[in-house]
Amino acid sequence: MLSSMLRYRRAVATALMAGALGFITVDIADARAGRGGSFGSRGGRTWSSPAPTPTAPGAAQPMQRSVTQPGQPGASQAARPGAPLATPARPSFGGTMMRGLFAGLIGAGIFGLLTGAGFFSGLGSLAGLLGFALQIGLIILAFVLIRRFFFNRSQQPAMAAAGAGPQPQPAQQNAYARAAMNGAPGAGAPQVQITPQDYDAFQRSLGVIQTAYGREDIATLRMQSTPEMAAYFEQELADNRAKGVVDRIGNVELLKGDLSEAWAEPDAQYATVAMRYSIVDATVDRKTGRVVAGDLNQPEEVAEVWTFRRAPREVWKLSAIQQLQ
Repeated sequence: MLSSMLRYRRAVATALMAGALGFITVDIADARAGRGGSFGSRGGRTWSSPAPTPTAPGAAQPMQRSVTQPGQPGASQAARPGAPLATPARPSFGGTMMRGLFAGLIGAGIFGLLTGAGFFSGLGSLAGLLGFALQIGLIILAFVLIRRFFFNRSQQPAMAAAGAGPQPQPAQQNAYARAAMNGAPGAGAPQVQITPQDYDAFQRSLGVIQTAYGREDIATLRMQSTPEMAAYFEQELADNRAKGVVDRIGNVELLKGDLSEAWAEPDAQYATVAMRYSIVDATVDRKTGRVVAGDLNQPEEVAEVWTFRRAPREVWKLSAIQQLQ
């Protein structure tokens, strides 16, 4: 009887650990370029949210990976293929604390199962420690709130003085709205005129980049993307090779799109567009061709925000991809 109970507890613990690992590996289902992440650089607007559009009315996710540090525009193209990539985005205090507490609870419960003491017995052994950690967390949180309060008060006069000057005029509707990109620019005044040829370039890049990613065509990805984005794509493809899988992509079709914002910076022009498109993407085993994730026969619809960068005397290149929240 005792041995059967121990076997049962070990089985439950194994199931819990497998479930946790499932959360880590579930992202393999996103076989398209970028794997459903938000990364890259938007020049001086890297850490600001793109303006909403009819295609993407919701807010875009903040960058998860970028070589552009907050408050440091102009460093957005510093990366080269193969170079280590910075991840400056930091989790919030509350999110970090809660994830730590939750991990501790699960760990204690699993330890209790494995030792035979019981899942909830393992949890109870952490009660005193968690109480102490909660008190420390509340003290730190109070300190952060007080510091932020006094900092904001000290900045209010300067902000009021900066806002006393002439205000920008409302943005006019872009005269080059096209059926392919469906509609006018979103909120935010474009500083760069986007022409029909530019829209054609954005739409063409969508298909070329996704198709090249499915073929693992690194040379084309480098031509169509900034060095930073090409480095991210190469890293993803290298991960696939290490896992023995490959992403198969096809039938990329733009369904709807519109301009979010376009602006000029000293070293380049930027244009952020929202695009809803249809794509067939699946991850398959390299040796057997067995579908690991996705569907090779059923297309799916994806809505993303892509930012393109154009340096002087160069063509538009993809510089960022963002998902919608």
